Amino acid sequence: MGFNFMILKSLFFFSLLFLFLQLHQTAKADEDFNAFNNVTSARKLAGNCNWFQGKWVYDSSYPLYDPYKCPFIDPQFNCKKYGRPDSTYLKYRWQPFSCFLPRFNGLYFLEKWRGKKIMFVGDSLSTNQFQSLTCMIQALVPNSRISYIRGDGLSSVTFEDYGVEIFLYRTQYLVDLVRENVGTVLKLDSIRNGNMWKGMDMLIFNTWHWWTHTGRSQPFDYIQEGNKLYKDMDRMIAYYKGLTTWARWINVYVDPIKTKVFLLGISPSHYDGRDWNEPTKSCSGQTQPFFGTRYPAGTPAAWYVVQKVLNRIKKPVYLLDITTLSEYRKDAHPSAYSGEHSGTDCSHWCLPGLPDTWNQLLYASLFG
Repeated sequence: MGFNFMILKSLFFFSLLFLFLQLHQTAKADEDFNAFNNVTSARKLAGNCNWFQGKWVYDSSYPLYDPYKCPFIDPQFNCKKYGRPDSTYLKYRWQPFSCFLPRFNGLYFLEKWRGKKIMFVGDSLSTNQFQSLTCMIQALVPNSRISYIRGDGLSSVTFEDYGVEIFLYRTQYLVDLVRENVGTVLKLDSIRNGNMWKGMDMLIFNTWHWWTHTGRSQPFDYIQEGNKLYKDMDRMIAYYKGLTTWARWINVYVDPIKTKVFLLGISPSHYDGRDWNEPTKSCSGQTQPFFGTRYPAGTPAAWYVVQKVLNRIKKPVYLLDITTLSEYRKDAHPSAYSGEHSGTDCSHWCLPGLPDTWNQLLYASLFG
């Protein structure tokens, strides 16, 4: 009887201890989440405005530049040059519900960032955004001296009269993709590439698109974490682990006094019309945005992974939360008008087009 009582007493004690630890962890998580919100809200809700909640409105003053006059656009994104017949998709402006998004001013941008280095780091969607920004700036200073260096891994546009250098560092996953004896390995806990990102005054990161590629379309043979090799892994878990490694890199190597850091949110694709209640369609032939108040497909799971990682990061990283506003733009993809690329492209975006709005949000976060 006494022995059983002692066992029950011990179990009760450990249950209370476990409950206390759980409550402590929950409180700590809430504290971390609130601290993160305090850090990011200064940009995300500047002037009591949530830039990322709003609607698309027709604006005859758009687009912000002429694709035929910008030398930086890849054929993959130059939809008008490669035969897209409609033009309405060029005329939409993002209107937040509670304020006006500042109109992009390339000259003001150059003056404020005179002598600075800016780098986009990510996959082909980073290329989309990089080319958009350089076109938007060039349109305001068409006579400025410009040097353009285009490479497979690293490209740059320098506005020489202002000393502003804008780089593009191509990396599909942010974490390392390495050729080894066993084949090509995706290393979830390694970022040797990060040495190329140091010394920048602004970093704009992006990754998600390639984490969804499987089978023959994936560029790796194995996934590695620590000393363990995996033939495959749940991609959402792999994405979380890879993004967590990136977050650790930010915590260790970024000085927030010198460098502003942005993360582009999840950019959606529009291959499946069920996402907007048109099950037999894709982005092909779409000429107008989705105008409903709630996108039927809802928020992608990867968006929550991004939030979870950012909630735990110690340095200020400003999220360009472009997911919802981009979901509405089923009309803004190259589809069949993607240069020499075959098939239907419902992942990337025409230029001029949606990435210009991403850069207007970047501009608002800096100067709004």
